[in-house]
Amino acid sequence: MINIRRKPPEDVRSPIGRAQDAARQGAELCRQGASSAAERIMPVAGERVMIVRGWSAPRLQRAARYVETGLAPRVSSFLSDVAHRVEPPKPAKPGRGGLMTMMGVVAAVGVAGAVATRRGALRDLTKGSDEHAADATSADSMTVSGSDVDGQVQSPH
Repeated sequence: MINIRRKPPEDVRSPIGRAQDAARQGAELCRQGASSAAERIMPVAGERVMIVRGWSAPRLQRAARYVETGLAPRVSSFLSDVAHRVEPPKPAKPGRGGLMTMMGVVAAVGVAGAVATRRGALRDLTKGSDEHAADATSADSMTVSGSDVDGQVQSPH
């Protein structure tokens, strides 16, 4: 069964379709209004922008000079001081003091050993020459040819 009271599908619009059409019309009216306002405001706005640029340029230059000469050095020194405070202490390096002390001790022990060895060798020599001298005096033959100017006898070694 066909209903004759129904409208054809082209004439029926959904609520969403009607809202979309209304939005399109509103956007077009806004564009037209903005362009007409821009045409009226543009000459005045261009002049005002130039005035504002002329007013702000010297102030920006003054601010730049202050940052370069006054503020930047202070901030730099502040940051440097903070960095020195924050930096952890450097670990102590094993210095040369310990190494030099060890070398000095080894050298002293070496010298003491050399002196002790030398004294031992001299003792052995003197014991041997004392026995030699005792043998020479017991034989009642003493030679004066090995004597020094002071009268001291030198060993033939």
